[in-house]
Amino acid sequence: MPATLCAELNGLSEISASILLLADGLACEHGIMLLADVVRTSTQVSGTRSRLAKVSLIGDLLLQCARQVVDGTTPAEEIGLATWYLSGTLRQRRTGIELSSLHRSTSSPSALSDLAPSDTSTVTLSELDAVMQQASELGGAGSSAVRQDLFLGLVARLTAPERELILGLLRGGLRQGALESVVMTAVAGAGGVAVDGVRRAVATRGELAVVAQALLLDGPGALDLFRLSVGQGVSPMLASSAKTVADALAKTGPAGVEWKLDGIRAQIHKRGNEIHVLTRSLEDITDRVPEVVELISSLPVNSAIFDGELIALNQDRRPKPFQQTGSRTASRVDPEVGRERTPLTAYLFDVLHLDGTDLIDEPANVRRGVLEGAVPLLHLTPRLRVDDVTQPAQVEAATAFAADAVARGHEGVVVKAENAGYEMGRRGAGWVKVKPVHTLDLVILAVERGNGRRSGWLSNIHLGARDPAGRFGPAGGFVMLGKTFKGLTDEMLRWQSAELPRHATGAADGYVLRLRPEVVVEIAFDGVQTSPRYPSGLALRFARVVRHRPDKTANESDSIEMVEALNER
Repeated sequence: MPATLCAELNGLSEISASILLLADGLACEHGIMLLADVVRTSTQVSGTRSRLAKVSLIGDLLLQCARQVVDGTTPAEEIGLATWYLSGTLRQRRTGIELSSLHRSTSSPSALSDLAPSDTSTVTLSELDAVMQQASELGGAGSSAVRQDLFLGLVARLTAPERELILGLLRGGLRQGALESVVMTAVAGAGGVAVDGVRRAVATRGELAVVAQALLLDGPGALDLFRLSVGQGVSPMLASSAKTVADALAKTGPAGVEWKLDGIRAQIHKRGNEIHVLTRSLEDITDRVPEVVELISSLPVNSAIFDGELIALNQDRRPKPFQQTGSRTASRVDPEVGRERTPLTAYLFDVLHLDGTDLIDEPANVRRGVLEGAVPLLHLTPRLRVDDVTQPAQVEAATAFAADAVARGHEGVVVKAENAGYEMGRRGAGWVKVKPVHTLDLVILAVERGNGRRSGWLSNIHLGARDPAGRFGPAGGFVMLGKTFKGLTDEMLRWQSAELPRHATGAADGYVLRLRPEVVVEIAFDGVQTSPRYPSGLALRFARVVRHRPDKTANESDSIEMVEALNER
């Protein structure tokens, strides 16, 4: 081993040989891991379009952190924290920190400008995490003010680049072009293992940060410890998309076509009398859904991991608006009161484990057979089997089955390849969702300045529909339906950054540039939902930009009445 490697690493067998080899040639940096180190790497990652370069930069920082853990100057958990932050997220799902109120509390609407940034970097990753954890745990009267003071105390110690990173994390992403898949590849490279091994370990544990810490400190053998375990949430399998059922079947071959329900994804674990109901993000909501617990308790199985959907239905079995299902599973009121007001129905569509046998590697048709033997038909997603995708009659029957699902108020269907295993945490070709795509031509009412990778561009657009009758404002005006930056390519960003200022009503209000309602944009969305945030009481679900429409005038944009009609349907 070259002499440049830190002497402290010599003889430490628990550190994998791969770390030692990859660390060769890097300066051995004594000292604690600072937030500034993550900021520097994030900035470098933002500055390159090369995925390979991004992976290398992130891997180098994680190796540096691992070496400092071995050196005894950095806590082991900072490997996980660095992984979280470079993935663009905080460890805490919710902090309660409201940036809008912090902006209003300062003399300038720009980010916390009352506090001059620090000239020196002193904040560690653990200190940042401790503040965010404390903020997330605060509750009760006066907690908002305490939380704000706590956060501002942290901000006062941050340099300007560190502030930008933390604000990006709080907004839900750094936009540095390094999603979790890039960070996962970096973790695998730093640990000297194949990325599929890391992906599977993450899927069984649910957190890349935990896997990264174990791999980089204990070596490749640590991945063997991450196995499917009843009671431990696993990352759910996801579906890719197709425009038609025929297109989906062309991808999958023989398949089962199942209803796609617009509810809450639920992963349900049963071990004897112990039951846990987890959401897609692995939040435990068991105590909020007693009717689901009762159903699973009644099944003649001892141990199981089911995948399914929870949904609120009307008396005619048509789904209630998604917000009612979402509000029920998110509510912390008396669950029996919630159950009486908005009862939930569980539909199960997969089984990962049953009575001591792991099933994730079994083909889908085998898993479905096992599921049908354990769960009453009433609680299984309706399914149509397509044995021969070359037979027009079978494809037509599947298309009619999908149309019937939509007519009953559901989102569409998921086409599941008969031979596909359960790919935890992956959006593979084994599942393909098909659902109607709605589009509207709307007007851009305002645009927000971008940050992170989109810094210097105008990014997030405010969308409005025509209000010809003046039901929500002046006659002939526009009513807001939400915001989005989804779907904007770099070319689109360049175009709107050059074009939209020509339609500005005046100086920018902090991040927001108000516009005259003149520029039309085509928006795709998955549905319409009620929302108290906007005057019409409606908002678009999963809105994304298809294209700008400079060929259309604002008078040719769609009206709020059209949006209401979609909501009614």
